[in-house]
Amino acid sequence: MTDRQHVIFAAVLAAGCSSRFGSTKQAVDLDGVPLVRRAVAAAAEVCRNRVVTVLGHDASIVLEAMESRSGFVVLNEDYRSGMGSSIATAARVCHGNSGALLLLLSDQPLVAAEHLRKLIDSWSGSDNEIVATAYAGTQGPPVLFPSGAYQALRSMTGDQGARALFNDSRFSLKTVRCEAAAIDIDTPADLAALE
Repeated sequence: MTDRQHVIFAAVLAAGCSSRFGSTKQAVDLDGVPLVRRAVAAAAEVCRNRVVTVLGHDASIVLEAMESRSGFVVLNEDYRSGMGSSIATAARVCHGNSGALLLLLSDQPLVAAEHLRKLIDSWSGSDNEIVATAYAGTQGPPVLFPSGAYQALRSMTGDQGARALFNDSRFSLKTVRCEAAAIDIDTPADLAALE
């Protein structure tokens, strides 16, 4: 592991209300393992104890499902407003403590540690280079954001995602392909299709 990787934190976003799923999807099992536990385990395999899990809706249920001592847990009290507030929460926690933030979602169960490593290894170390995942004709999470993007991330609100930064002239964008990231769990049918 290089010095650059020692200053990378991972943030697992697990605060959402799961309105389309109908229950707290972060805690549902896929092959006997809760979705949030899968995401935290993959992040911890790459970033060890430098993992921040952002909780919100049904925080106690999701925390119990995590069964993890990897890193830190932070509560986003504004989780009802949308993902932007969780991104901002993660960036505030990591600001000043890391050179980059690896942002991943708890509902992409097929994203493995191997892909997270590829994102990190592809990063040049530049303060303005974003490394996103390419899949299904688009770019999205997991995404590595350099510390130069922290101010923008910390100001996110509502349901605003961080994808807008991909086209921001202050940053360059690099992508790493991972078609498995196209599979996310939004509904019970999505989960059933994987099972």
